[in-house]
Amino acid sequence: MGGMLYKLFASASLLTLGLYHLICTFFHVLKSPQSYAAKPFYAFPRFSTAGNNNHRLHNAPLIILILSLFVAFLHQTIISFYSDPLVKGSTPVHRFSSLNSAAVFFLFLLVAVYLLLSESTSLIPLPSDLLFALASGGFFLHYSSASSSASIQTSDLQAHCDSLSARISALCSLLCLLLACRPRLFIADAALAAAICLQGLWQLQTGLSLYVDGFIPEGCHRLLDVASGVEGSTKCDIQESKLRAVSILDFMFTVHVVLVVILLFVTYTMVAMAAGVRRTGSYEALPTNSNDSNHIQMKSLTGTQA
Repeated sequence: MGGMLYKLFASASLLTLGLYHLICTFFHVLKSPQSYAAKPFYAFPRFSTAGNNNHRLHNAPLIILILSLFVAFLHQTIISFYSDPLVKGSTPVHRFSSLNSAAVFFLFLLVAVYLLLSESTSLIPLPSDLLFALASGGFFLHYSSASSSASIQTSDLQAHCDSLSARISALCSLLCLLLACRPRLFIADAALAAAICLQGLWQLQTGLSLYVDGFIPEGCHRLLDVASGVEGSTKCDIQESKLRAVSILDFMFTVHVVLVVILLFVTYTMVAMAAGVRRTGSYEALPTNSNDSNHIQMKSLTGTQA
């Protein structure tokens, strides 16, 4: 039960973070495409009438992120003290694997805390490209940790779920590296937010496939001779059942990718409507500001003479 609750918490946190970043990315690129540059964190806008409460609200997304990372760090640290009989090497391997994951979350926590201090105090903030580089390193470490966790699991389903999660983290690492080099690369920023949403959906699918009997593939079952809540306590009886379960997980992963693409389309449409962006025919609307009229280039007329 504890494992499923943690997966629900991780899924909700990642989905919220990814969707919020996606909305902010679309809003900024639609409102000011010429000055757009990717940011590792988008704060709430400030309102002069809100007083001191607005200052707290301004950094609310970052505070929520810090709390989520602290819970993840605390969870991985606590479970490292418990034995897991379904891990190759039993207790020692499980302990260091969990501590490795905890260290990765602690790295992200340090970066988030520094961001909060730089927003709330006179501390000089780090450049965005350096923050994206740090995030790239963090995601790569998470990819390494998840891949290592998949290799030591005796549970076929747990190992495959961790392997797919590792691939998403590798994609996030690559996108952060691209943004560190090219901060105006809008497609990488949007893809990063979508990948975080995908990681959130996959955490939910992982919890359902491992801990909820109704979602466990046919031919696989939860082990009854181990304590409830042990990581990866789902086993397949025969090789054919294992291959079938892995195929189902691959199919569900593709379904979640499709859902994220639909979410991207819907979010972009809603943000465009909220931002007041309009199109006329098959061409985008021209700027209405008279000062920009000199910058509108007209196609030269052919076949005419002065």
